[in-house]
Amino acid sequence: MKIKKGDKVKILLGKDRGKEGKVEFVLGKKQRVFVGGANLYKRHVKKQGTIEGGIIDIPKSLNISNVALICPNCSKTTRVGFKMVGNEKMRICKKCKKEIKTDAKT
Repeated sequence: MKIKKGDKVKILLGKDRGKEGKVEFVLGKKQRVFVGGANLYKRHVKKQGTIEGGIIDIPKSLNISNVALICPNCSKTTRVGFKMVGNEKMRICKKCKKEIKTDAKT
């Protein structure tokens, strides 16, 4: 997968087009990502026991093709390539040709 948790991305399509945010969660098999603070929808929740009812914001996923990675080195939206260094597979920025490192540890 070319986009990972912790990457900074720009949203290309949808109601939040142009917004930037960090990837909070990736669904690899479904090719979907959750971007922090973006693609929020309202949900009406009924009161149940101790849970208070009302209108809450819930995040919805975006298709991975609708976001572009922002390179931490050159700060531009870019495509991602891969390069083998020894036995390690590294992500490479297609514009500045430098390695892309992820902030998230897990």
